[in-house]
Amino acid sequence: MATTLETKELTAKIRSYALDLGFQKVGFTSAKSSQEDASHLEEWLDLGYHATMKWMLKRREERADIQKYFPGSKTVVSLAMNYYHGNSSGNLKISNYAWGDDYHSVLKGKLIKLKKYIQELCKDAKILSSVDTSPLMEKAWAKRAGLGWIGKHTNLISRDFGSWLFLGELILDCELTPDKPFEDDLCGSCTACIDACPTNAIVEDYLLDANKCISYLTIEHRGDIPEEYETELNGWIYGCDICQNVCPWNEKFSKKSEEKSFSPKEKIMEQSEKFWFKLDKDEYNNLFKGSAIKRTKFAGLTRNIACSK
Repeated sequence: MATTLETKELTAKIRSYALDLGFQKVGFTSAKSSQEDASHLEEWLDLGYHATMKWMLKRREERADIQKYFPGSKTVVSLAMNYYHGNSSGNLKISNYAWGDDYHSVLKGKLIKLKKYIQELCKDAKILSSVDTSPLMEKAWAKRAGLGWIGKHTNLISRDFGSWLFLGELILDCELTPDKPFEDDLCGSCTACIDACPTNAIVEDYLLDANKCISYLTIEHRGDIPEEYETELNGWIYGCDICQNVCPWNEKFSKKSEEKSFSPKEKIMEQSEKFWFKLDKDEYNNLFKGSAIKRTKFAGLTRNIACSK
């Protein structure tokens, strides 16, 4: 590989540039898959806890073994951005991650800049970028790169921003200096997230059944909401933050995001209940242009709103 930089110096330069781009956390780890993580994934899939998300099954081998996804990869760079802007309130609620611009576009733009920067330093480097769409166990890689630990609600938690983090990755075919994995489990005996979930989606510590999860039901699920959960959405019309809102680590470490792209959009946040119940397709398309909320589609969002009457 064409570079005159030592591995430690190269790693430091990449970290510094990533932080300058607006990532709050950056970690490096070797691209060696974990059998423990792979086994956990297999168990989750075999139990059917992925619900109708068939893409999880389709690429399960690549997800379990990064070398099947990117042969010859040597380093995973895990990056995180804080998106917190407060907690949802009112009778109709939208998960706070969707209050601003679509995070996929925001993070992808920054990853493209970081990728170009690395390729200027390492002319022959092969690099893949990912934001929530590749067959990667993002939270597991983030933990191994030292960003935080995986909580009982299965979200990544950091000691400086809680769990309000978007994750992105770069996978490289060059070796960089790995960070120390985050080995501690700081959830301890706390069960706040498990106790608060109205649909009992967290079936045991660190194991979530998407079939019961309000976030899954209001975003990824197509068709009618199962009857047993129709009255359990608690006013959530897109996503759900209950398990994160009650987490003591979020109460302690939540910080307002400095990323302007994640700022709440007034046109979304200031609508009345009357508006939501009368939402038509043209208003939907206008309101959610460039928003992650487009994921649920018009039919899904109006279905969710109807369940909240």
